Amino acid sequence: MEFSLMSKKGAYPCEVRADEDQTQFWIRNADTTGEFFNTKYELLQWIRTHWHRNEFIQPEEYDQLVSALSHEM
Repeated sequence: MEFSLMSKKGAYPCEVRADEDQTQFWIRNADTTGEFFNTKYELLQWIRTHWHRNEFIQPEEYDQLVSALSHEM
């Protein structure tokens, strides 16, 4: 699954990819820096620690992201 969220902090969207078949778990921040993870759980924990719903233009997209990653576990 892939998500794209527009942050209030940058011109580029924050991107999230969680593909268990390809074992690809990564994020790209609005400043284009990124992180790679070994598991979906690590990805979700990083998102919960470093991103907050009020940082996004549409906070409900953050809620949908966290919910989708949580339900897939």
